[in-house]
Formats: sequence, structure tokens, C-alpha cells
Amino acid sequence: MSDLETLSASVTALEESIATTNGGLDVFYLLFAGAMVFFMQAGFAMLCAGSIRAKNVKNIMLKNILDACGGAVGFWTIGYAFAYGGADSSKLTFIGNSDFVLANIHDGGSLIGWFFQFAFAATAATIVAGTVAERCKFEAYIAYSLMLTGFVYPVVVHSIWSSSGFLSAFTDDENKFLGSGMIDFAGSGVVHMTGGVTALFAAKILGPRIGRFYDADGNELPEPVSFPPHSVALQVLGTFILWVGWYGFNPGSTLGISPAGYADVAALCAVTTTLAAASGSVSAMMTDMIMTRKATGETMYDITMCMNGALSGLVGITAGCSVCEPWAAFVIGIIAGWVYIFFSSLLVKLKIDDAVDAIPVHFGNGMWGCIATGLFASPGLVANAYGTPNNGLFYGGANAGKLLGVEIVGVLFIIGWVGVIMIPYFMLLNAMGLFRVDALEEEVGLDISHHKGAAYDMSGPSEDAKEKYEISTSQRKLVVPADDGEENA
Repeated sequence: MSDLETLSASVTALEESIATTNGGLDVFYLLFAGAMVFFMQAGFAMLCAGSIRAKNVKNIMLKNILDACGGAVGFWTIGYAFAYGGADSSKLTFIGNSDFVLANIHDGGSLIGWFFQFAFAATAATIVAGTVAERCKFEAYIAYSLMLTGFVYPVVVHSIWSSSGFLSAFTDDENKFLGSGMIDFAGSGVVHMTGGVTALFAAKILGPRIGRFYDADGNELPEPVSFPPHSVALQVLGTFILWVGWYGFNPGSTLGISPAGYADVAALCAVTTTLAAASGSVSAMMTDMIMTRKATGETMYDITMCMNGALSGLVGITAGCSVCEPWAAFVIGIIAGWVYIFFSSLLVKLKIDDAVDAIPVHFGNGMWGCIATGLFASPGLVANAYGTPNNGLFYGGANAGKLLGVEIVGVLFIIGWVGVIMIPYFMLLNAMGLFRVDALEEEVGLDISHHKGAAYDMSGPSEDAKEKYEISTSQRKLVVPADDGEENA
């Protein structure tokens, strides 16, 4: 073998080694990011548990655990196939049609892709659980969770993220809607809005908790009654876990780290995610403080506004985290705080009971995140992340309005698709008596009526034990030593 042939073989071997290393690096990157997204289930569990009354903690915790279980089974059997199966950028399809139960998927890159996407699907289902907490039957929860992760959510994913979706930014140029395709980088619309609008329809059909807007006889109350959270500590813990998990949610949506430019996009996502969360938190809390002071004359700082404002900012930046400048992320977060306050107040006026305020956070700011992308997307950053010349309305140019138009169509599509499927589905569950628990069971609490007892043991010692202790204490002799003065006397 000549020196030239030897050199060529060495170069080929080196290229293969680099490719193998890069592939392994990308798998590890998605494993880490997916694990962070999955850990958000713990955040949702803590936030939901802290936000509701103590008599329903076991119920909401169990539902959060089963979100992961049901999401895994549903997305493995049919969900992933409907979302990505048979994707072909040269043609548009409504739904995927291959790779059921991952039958033809064996390589590490594809398998870790399923894991990452499964974590997203489980997140969409968890959003609904918090909204309908404290009065939804367990059977109904299982039924709608499987429907959402196995069919409804995958169709949204296919339409926007698959290369064969009619709104996809990853399909061939001639197939892109309005020549652009929808930019929803990590899922303000696909994940959060899908879960949020499902929660809205569920809450409306299920009805409010007893005593929230109406008394036990169905008479309207003069003022809505708020049910205080049983543990603010759990709420704050859950909020921080979710915030941390978002660093897997948004930067991880690059789906790799080794290709040129991917690290830059991931780093930008981390920065924009942080700024939007921070500004959203301060925006919601300070705006609520000003409104409260104007109405009552008192200055009060609401920690719930602070927490939900942060989550609102996170949802709001999720669509455009890779294409918005840091200053734009800051502005998006501020407006996200206002969107949260508006939708939260609107739900109360419409007498729609959301136990954890998930609808304002995920539905309201899921919409805002998509629209904000159509306004603030930077042409240079869009080119880096998507390789296309599109940009938001505020940057002007020939393509300025196209992206905003696609984002609005995407929002309307998600609302319409989820409504067409889930409204009849929830109405059917309600008509069959499978949706809402009995009034007495709701009053007692779902932990006692459905899960073999309360989450917290508040019984304390028995009366017999306390009586024995008091007798024992009274029989003890206390010897008090005399002081020096008495001894000398």
C-alpha cells in the first residue's frame, strides 16, 4: 500500500471516529436534556400538590405519576408513529403512519429521539391534571390522558414539527405554508397551548369545585371563594424545579449539540429562557401589587403571582427562544406576566374553575409565545436556527408579515383541532357519569374517598396515651436544691 493510500485510509478512519464520537455526544446531550424535561414531572407534582387542599394531595400525586406511565405507553404504541412516522419533506400528510411500537427503530439516535419526545408528550397531559384537580374521576383522567398523548397531541406535533406537516418549517421550501412554516422551537403552541386548551375545555364541561362560584345547592355566590393552597413551600419548590427543567426543554430542542452552530443556538436559548422567566415573574407580581394598592390602598406582594409569572415567561419564550434577541426575551416575559393576569381574571369572570391557574399560564401564554415569535424573530437568528430568511414583523422587510400570519394560523389550528376532538370526548365522559366525582366524595376529599386515607397523618397521640403521660408526669418528684442563704440560716 502506497503512502497516499495509507494516508487516505487514516483520514477515513479518523472521519468515522469523529462521526461516531459526535453521534454519541448528541445522544448523551438528548439523554441529559430529556431527563431534565422528564424531571419537570416532579415540578408539576410539587406545584399541583401545594396549590390544592390537603385532602386531595394523594390524588393529584398519583395522577402525576401516571402521566409518565400513560404517556410512555401511549407514545410508544401509537403516539410517536402518528407524530413522526413516515415523515417525508417532499410531501405533506395529516398524520404519521409507521413505526408503531417503535418496530423499525433500532439506532441510538432514533431511540433517544423517542425518549426526548415522550417527555414532551407527558408534559402536555400533566397540564390538564392540575386544572381539573379535586373533582375529576380517576377513570376520566386515565381516558383523556391516553387520548391526548396517543392521538390529539401527536397530530399537532406532526403538523408543526414533522417534516411532512402542513405548518412545518422543516418541509421542502415549495411546501412551506406561506413560504415560511411555523416557528415553534420548543413548543409554546405544540406542547403548552395544546395542554392548556384541553384544560380549558375540560374545566368548562366538568364545572367548578363545590363552593368556588356556587353553593352546594347550585346558587350563585355573591363573590367567588378562593381555596388557599395548603403548602406554599411545595409550590415554590415545584416552580424552581420547572424552571430548572426548562433548561432541558428549550436548549435541548436543538436535538443535538455537535453540528456547527448548534451550541450557539442552545446557549442563546438558555439566556432567553432565563430573562423571560425573570421578567415575567417581576412583571406579574409588581403589576398585581399596583392593582391591589389602587383598589384597597394597601401594598401587598403576592407570591402566587411571582411564581406563575415566572412560569408564564417560560411558556411565552418557548416558541421563540432560539430566534429572539435577549432584549426581546425580556420584553416577551414582561408581557407574559400581563397575559397571565388578564387570563386569570377572565376565568373568574367566566366562572371557569382552574385549581392551579394552568390555563392562563399554558394556554394564554402559549398563544402569546407563538404570536411573539411572529413579532420579535430576528432574521439573523432565524437563519442560524432554521436556515431560512424569515423574520418577525418588527424587523420589517418583504417577509415580515408572513411569519406572523403563519403563527396565527398555527394558534387557530391548535384550538380548532383540540376542540373538535376533546369537546365531544369530554361531553361523552360527562354524559356517561364518568367525568366528575360524587358531591359527597368531593366534600370529604379524594384521598379518603378514593385512595385509602389522607396524605398526611394529623391524628397525633391517642387520648389514652396522653392520659397516661399526664399521670406519669404528675407522679414525678421534683427536688429543688436549697440556695446558700437558706443553708447558712
